[in-house]
Amino acid sequence: MDPQFVSFDRVRSFEMAEGVMAKALFGEGAMLNLVELEPGAVVAHHHHPHEQLGLMLRGSMTLNVDGAEHVLREMDGYTLPGDIEHGATAGPEGALVLDVFRPVREDYRDAAGT
Repeated sequence: MDPQFVSFDRVRSFEMAEGVMAKALFGEGAMLNLVELEPGAVVAHHHHPHEQLGLMLRGSMTLNVDGAEHVLREMDGYTLPGDIEHGATAGPEGALVLDVFRPVREDYRDAAGT
């Protein structure tokens, strides 16, 4: 794989859920996903085999992991092992989250059209 240099301002966005838009950058074995959630937007409970690390860049979000709620604010981070049930609700000001997935989520590659 060749090095990549991108401006996320120019990366094509895709809808993850109502009020939830994402922009992805794909590497060979991992990926970044910049997620913008509108105020009160919900990411339904789900699971996937990918390890997920996240960093709250702006706003707040309640992350429900295996039935336990965790309120995250700016500069809070998290790690989720693969196959754990989780979902999220954005706070009243919305949220901007940077997620890292390993390995690459091919469903996101398809959604991003790359």
